[in-house]
This record gives sequence, C-alpha cells and structure tokens, in this order.
Amino acid sequence: MEPLEQQQIEKALKELSGWKHEDDKLWKKFEFSDFKEALAFIVRVGLEAEIMGHHPNLFNVYNSVSIGLQTHDAGNKVTEKDVNLAMAIESIA
Repeated sequence: MEPLEQQQIEKALKELSGWKHEDDKLWKKFEFSDFKEALAFIVRVGLEAEIMGHHPNLFNVYNSVSIGLQTHDAGNKVTEKDVNLAMAIESIA
C-alpha cells in the first residue's frame, strides 16, 4: 500500500470530523462519560480493526481514548487503509 499525498490526506480529513494529521499519523481524541464507556469503545474499535487487518495505536486514560493511525507496511505513513479505519471508527463513535 502506498502512502497518501498531503492533498489526499487533506481531502480525507474534510470527511473525518475532528481528525488531524500529525507526525505521519491520523489522530483523534474521543471523550466518554466514564471509563466503562471508553473501554467499550476500545473493544468495538479493536474488533473492527481486526476484521480490517489494521491495528491502531490506542491510548486510554480514564474516560478519554486517543487513536493514532498509520500503516507500518508503508513506512509508518498514512494510507487509504488508515482513512478507511478512521471512517469505520467514526461509525462506531
């Protein structure tokens, strides 16, 4: 899978509310009412990621979950795979 050009990433971000492109990753922080909701979200994201064969960087502190997406097989750059997983995550959220 080839890394996306900056223009392609910017176009994708227009469809991904709250996501940003930093450090060669797509990033977003999600906030929930408590740890239980945050953990349930992580589980749902994990199951979807496994189905897609693409595994995000997940960081959890109490009620917040930060997700970073990049494709390791593409030199740790953003690819269409990352955009597709971000869209799937948005449907879960």
